[in-house]
This record gives sequence, C-alpha cells and structure tokens, in this order.
Amino acid sequence: MKYRRLGRTGLEVSVIGVGTWQFGGEWGLQFSQADADAILDRAAELGINLIDTAECYGDHLSESLIGDYLSRRKREDWIVATKFGHHFHERFTRTDSFSPNEVVKQLEASLKALKTDYVDVYQFHSGPDGVFDNDHLWSVLNDQVRAGKIRHLGTSIGSNANAHQVDASTRIGSEVIQVVYNRLDKVPEEAVFPSCMRQDLGVLARVPLASGYLSGKYKPDAVFDATDVRHRHDRESTVRKLEEVQRIAAEEVPAGVDMAAWALAWCLKHPAVTAVIPGCKSPAQVSSNASVTALLTDAHPQDVRR
Repeated sequence: MKYRRLGRTGLEVSVIGVGTWQFGGEWGLQFSQADADAILDRAAELGINLIDTAECYGDHLSESLIGDYLSRRKREDWIVATKFGHHFHERFTRTDSFSPNEVVKQLEASLKALKTDYVDVYQFHSGPDGVFDNDHLWSVLNDQVRAGKIRHLGTSIGSNANAHQVDASTRIGSEVIQVVYNRLDKVPEEAVFPSCMRQDLGVLARVPLASGYLSGKYKPDAVFDATDVRHRHDRESTVRKLEEVQRIAAEEVPAGVDMAAWALAWCLKHPAVTAVIPGCKSPAQVSSNASVTALLTDAHPQDVRR
C-alpha cells in the first residue's frame, strides 16, 4: 500500500480508502455485521487505513457497522471520516439539518454509533452556501475540535465546481475537501483543485469509478434494480456515460490492465488528489481496488515514505 499526507492535517492515509455508503442499504444489498467485518478485515490486511462514512448512510447504520468492527480492533489503526448535515428517513429520503445545535447532536450520535471518543475528519456534507456561510456553525465545530471530539474538519462539496466553499477552507478551519472526481467528470480540475493546492488541503475523491460505470462491467443497455441508487439516475445520461466508458476502454486503457484499477490510478495521478474512496461490496472488490498501487509508479507531491 502507498500512503500520502492528507494536506495540512498531517495524517498519513492510504491512497485507497473504503467508501461505505453501500452499508446503508441503498446500493441494492443489505450488509450484516459479518459482511462489514470481512470487508474491513481485508482492507486492513492490504494496508488500507481510511474509512469514509456518513450519518445518513442509513440512520447511522453504516457508522454502527463500522463502530462494532472498531470496538473489536485497534481504533488508532484507522482514520475515520464521517459527515454531518442530514437526517435519514427511509431509503433515498433525507432532509437537511445544518443548525449548530442539531450538528452537535449529530456528532454525539455519530460518536455513539462509531463507538469512539473522536472522529478523525468531520465533514460538512454537500450543503448549500447559505448554511455553509453560517460562521456560528464553524465556531461551534471548532469548539468540538478543541474538546477533542473532532481531530480535523472537512468539507464534502455537493457541486464539483463549488470554489466558494473550497476557497473559504482556511478561514473556517476546514482542512480536507471531498469531491466527485473521475475520468467522466473532470470539473474539479478547473477551480477546486488549484484552490486545494494553494491552501494545502487534503483531497478525497469520491465516486472515482463513476458509480461503478468505470468498472467496465456494464454495457449501455444495463438495467439497475429499483433498490439500487443507480436506478434513479437519468436513463439517457447513463447510456451516454456507458457508451463513453466503452470508448475509453478501447482507446485509453492499456491492454491487460483492469479498467477499474486504471480508473482509480487515473484519479490518483492528479497532484491535488490524496486518496480515492471507492465503495466495495465484498472483500474481493477491496482487493481489486488495492491493486491500483501497482499502477502508481511516478512520484506524487503527497507521497509518504515508510
């Protein structure tokens, strides 16, 4: 495994993390504790130390599966990033909740679910600028940092072009940016990544496989079950993306190279990107994601030598 410095946090994270939205049940599968344990154990075996989750992946369900696992392992071996700002009601249904008092309650609920005294990275979760610009919110969150319940603050931007929230990072104390970035969506390269590099922010690239489309497993006529969040994607847009994936596979992916590994490596080669956080439904997918390290042969500005 390769490790990089997560911006000015100084945390050393594996270039591959474990995204856990799927643990909440919105990607077509329900996960037992044994399923989650097997995925996280395989990640640990491969040197992965970064887990990304959120309060609304289920009603703290993803966090609870992770927390049960962590309670039987060494907590200090893992860097856990979670998020705030939403209440989960039922599958695919959430409401925003960004008031400072509510956010503190969410933090306490997340700590309880994760069975831990602290969160390594606590991220503003895809909220609008109107609530982001509430200075009282960030004052309250920085109080929680001083209390030791949060090690570092972060911002998971909802729009890949939201330079406003990224540019404010240093002022509000946010040290990590999470953003959608993949071969089909390069928008962050225009304004977000340059701002991250100027401020020395850690960057977590979510959806690096474009919701699995860049795995190479799906043809343009693929149909997703109603329990899978991809069923909700615009059909015409999905077909266009999968047609583009076929072109990329034919013209850009070297012969004999797994397309998913290639797509993850493509993200990780950008100098702003610290780590990718693909979801994984099985230990085998964790292994496949981790194989990307063989494709990272060039030096990166955030590389850490161990």
